[in-house]
Amino acid sequence: MLCWFCAKAARGGCRFCGRGICEDHARFGPFLLEVHRSEARRRAEGLVVEDALQCGTCRPRPQPIPMPELD
Repeated sequence: MLCWFCAKAARGGCRFCGRGICEDHARFGPFLLEVHRSEARRRAEGLVVEDALQCGTCRPRPQPIPMPELD
């Protein structure tokens, strides 16, 4: 796989869109890996990876979207 930006060998793929990214263009940020409901705390909780690989070109939504079917 090649880097989306410069065609060098990619070191990984964007966690959101899958574009190849080399070490020069890599960015890192949080990624919500899993959501589950805690019956003990009576709330939904998420497992987050703090330093997931990101390309910086794709635009994950900044705000959550409603998902009432999961309630």
